[in-house]
Amino acid sequence: MGRSGVLIGLLLLMSAQLPAAEVGVETLEKLPAVQRAAEFFVREADWILQQQIRLTSIPAPPFHEEERGRYLEEQFRALGLENVRRDAIGNVLGERPGSDPEHVVLISAHIDTVFPAGTEIAVRHEGENWVGPGIADNGAGVAALLALAGALRDTRLRTGATLLFAANVGEEGEGNLRGMQALFADGALRRRVRAAIAIDGSNAERLTAQALGSKRFQIVVRGPGGHSWADFGLPNPIQALARAITRMTAVQVPAQPRTAFNVGEISGGTAVNAIPYEASVKVDIRSEMESEIERLEYEMRAAVAEAVAQENAWARVPGGPLEAEIRVIGRRPAGELPPTARIIEIFRAVDAHLGIKTSLQRSSTDANVPISLGIEAVAVGGGGRSGASHSPREWYDPTGREVGLKRILLATLLLAGVEE
Repeated sequence: MGRSGVLIGLLLLMSAQLPAAEVGVETLEKLPAVQRAAEFFVREADWILQQQIRLTSIPAPPFHEEERGRYLEEQFRALGLENVRRDAIGNVLGERPGSDPEHVVLISAHIDTVFPAGTEIAVRHEGENWVGPGIADNGAGVAALLALAGALRDTRLRTGATLLFAANVGEEGEGNLRGMQALFADGALRRRVRAAIAIDGSNAERLTAQALGSKRFQIVVRGPGGHSWADFGLPNPIQALARAITRMTAVQVPAQPRTAFNVGEISGGTAVNAIPYEASVKVDIRSEMESEIERLEYEMRAAVAEAVAQENAWARVPGGPLEAEIRVIGRRPAGELPPTARIIEIFRAVDAHLGIKTSLQRSSTDANVPISLGIEAVAVGGGGRSGASHSPREWYDPTGREVGLKRILLATLLLAGVEE
């Protein structure tokens, strides 16, 4: 078939014998170009692994992903992607043009890690596993992004939609999805994106189509400070925060919708014999429902106000009352695709064809942003196995990776439509 050939994944929706996407998978997989692309994952398994190890070895702490971004920019060009560039926030972008430039399928993987600057990174081999901080999250995802580009490079396959590859920044922690937020802040691009796949981690059964919302805060309490003996009786910011945390942890949260909060970081004080002049705490609130996030935020603010008032009332020495400031340091939008969304049906059909048991999940990923904007999007794993995520003991086993990569390949092509 030439450029005027059938756009598989679009016209096969007309079949009445089997579910549309299932027919599309079977027909698509038989195309010689698709078979060559799938064979790439097996033939170049060592190259994919070496890319993953190399990427993991390049530090990418929060807000400092520049060095890893430069390496990926080089790889995007070497893999034949067009219009390769880095945007103002640090996302690395490359395109594989389709016959319809107004129709874009976005394939992304975040390049940042949770590990702060200075973390020792030494990838090592232990049995079947490769061990190192960030080797799976998101070394596996970024390696999958490169593998997909490599598999498509040498084929004569042409897609209907343009494929936009994005190695994006700012997914972890206080990155607040800033890379994906910046991409979709571009109105012209936002209007062209018809579907998005975020590759995150390894699990090839996972299909995240429900975006878990969250809101994060830093609470700072300030006071006069003083000497622990000479100024005993001055209000103490740490004591006020302790009171607030005690009240916050007594708040009841529902099992449905699933809701959680966490006091994840606390700091303050300068010496054991000094009354601190400042203390702070960071709080993360998550829920399947925005109204629960709002309720817990209200409870948190009330707890802080009451705790500061109690500490000021306890004070025995004049010197100025405590004051509290609550800052929003992160917000991730919530949303949910309907079960009948085309992207879900396509992944379910691909999974059924490949013998993968689909696990539909809710989580906080880069897919939150497009889902919240009404764009069909999912987050998936890049294949293989992993564990001990977000720890120095994080590990990855590439066994079976080719199945996860083939899953993403077939779903991407069905979403984009193909011509051979």
